[in-house]
Amino acid sequence: QVQLVESGGDLVQPGGSLRLSCAASGIIFSAYTMGWYRQVPGKERELVGDITSGGSTNYVDSVKGRFTVSRDNTKKTVYLQMNGLKPEDTAVYLCHAKYLIFNYWGQGTQVTVSS
Repeated sequence: QVQLVESGGDLVQPGGSLRLSCAASGIIFSAYTMGWYRQVPGKERELVGDITSGGSTNYVDSVKGRFTVSRDNTKKTVYLQMNGLKPEDTAVYLCHAKYLIFNYWGQGTQVTVSS
């Protein structure tokens, strides 16, 4: 059974930082491209950033220079370090795992950026 469990979401002031974690089980983690998406009600789910099995990363333009995706294959965990948070970063952040035709989603964790 595949599980992706996110944690680390919180309420934070503008300019603040958070680190999200996603712990995976039931997959050969090192083979998967791991991604972070975000979802705001009424809007399409958006890819924030991802990291391939080889460690290459990709980010949406709006978070470049502020967010960093990393992975620890020994812990089967992917991270999203978010710095310089803005109110428009408020969303549910979801973890995603993809390998060939296989893809899985976590339940999400809420990030709210507000003063």
